[in-house]
Amino acid sequence: MMSEEKTNYPVTGDHLKDWGHRPGKQFGALLVKANEMRAEGFGLVRIRQELESEIPPEPVTHDLRAPGEVPFFENIDVAHPDEEDNILKVRETMTALMRTPTIERGAVMPDACPAGPVGTIPVGGIAAARNAIHPGMHSADICCSVMITDLGHADPKTVLDAAQSVTHFGPGGRPQGKRFTTSLKLIDAFRENVFLNNPKSLRMAQEHMGTQGDGNHFLFVGRSRKTGRTAMVTHHGSRGPGAVLYKNGMAVAERFRKVLSPQTAKQNAWIPAHTEEGIAYWEALQLIRKWTKANHNALHQATVEAAKVGEVGDRFWNEHNFVFKRGDLFYHGKGATPAWGDYAADATGLTLIPLNMSEPVLVARGKDRSEGLGFSPHGAGRNFSRSEHKRRMGSVTPEQMLKAETEGLDVRFHAGGVDASELPSSYKNAGNVVAQIKSYDLAEIEDYIDPYGCIMAGDVPPFWMNRKKKGRR
Repeated sequence: MMSEEKTNYPVTGDHLKDWGHRPGKQFGALLVKANEMRAEGFGLVRIRQELESEIPPEPVTHDLRAPGEVPFFENIDVAHPDEEDNILKVRETMTALMRTPTIERGAVMPDACPAGPVGTIPVGGIAAARNAIHPGMHSADICCSVMITDLGHADPKTVLDAAQSVTHFGPGGRPQGKRFTTSLKLIDAFRENVFLNNPKSLRMAQEHMGTQGDGNHFLFVGRSRKTGRTAMVTHHGSRGPGAVLYKNGMAVAERFRKVLSPQTAKQNAWIPAHTEEGIAYWEALQLIRKWTKANHNALHQATVEAAKVGEVGDRFWNEHNFVFKRGDLFYHGKGATPAWGDYAADATGLTLIPLNMSEPVLVARGKDRSEGLGFSPHGAGRNFSRSEHKRRMGSVTPEQMLKAETEGLDVRFHAGGVDASELPSSYKNAGNVVAQIKSYDLAEIEDYIDPYGCIMAGDVPPFWMNRKKKGRR
């Protein structure tokens, strides 16, 4: 204990730590209160007694669950030899994931495939946690989602040409003078949230509006098999604002992990939902969801105007990289789509399941099946990595493969060259996925949007590589 001999020096953080208080943002208010008492002539013993009630209880640490203690549902079959190895890897990573102390339920979809080190939630995986939000389980591409607009009897080529003139793929955002308008009300809401109120998030929220990114993101045009009407589908996530939120969320989750569960893998760290941080992170997720929906809407509306579409029908969307609260659990869907009708205020009961560029986009109605934890698949998934697909190509060029696999379709790659890792052969067999959706009763297929063509983001070199090449000239 520190001496009471001097009565004129202030109370410091060292005093608070010596009295049992743990360092944190609450120190500022405690020091103000302590030194106000000091100024009134109170001694350290009295001040310590006054602040004793504000010492938080020691955090309860959480041990990993025993292997197999929390089982998970497998809604997936081996329909091809390649799927056998894939399922073994999915099963291994899900078994490790379910040891995370917060997880109470789990499931995998027919499109499941590994997405990182063992213990990482796979694509097509769902994990339900109690009082916990796991940023690593929605990944950096928060709220990756798909939106469809019914464009009546518009000419598909006219729509695809118009869409190509207004959309934006690749890293980074739109240059000054070519940006889409971002809601000032939404920007103000960003400023009120501790996770989003930073220069990078605020800048990207404006620069990245109306952009689709790279990789497997796309813009698809096709016709409804049921009505014959043209439809446009976009696929992308929350871009830069979501990536920054993910980074900030992981940093906070890691601080909690070190205190609450050091044995838990870093990618499965969590933010307790009832804490100030948890409440703010949940609110930030909802704002990012609004931003992402606005991003889809901006591209759809710009295409409608550029193509001079006279008749516009329904428009709806759904996300598949997100966290959904149902009852007292937080459901983390990584490449999985909520299939219960009221999961969100704007839910329609219908969801979209893209398969690959040469196959239809499924318009499905979720069945809320318990074995799927209320989810349905988000797409076709992969049985092997992009590099393995490239190895299997042998001497066949990407251009030759594109022609063989998409005969009669208008397929365009924003990056220029054909990205073979996005061709149909790099994904699971679409027919097998559809058969498993039906056999596991995960969704009811109401319509098929047969492809006319699409614009794929493809493999876009990062900006720093382009700068490096320019420097060599």
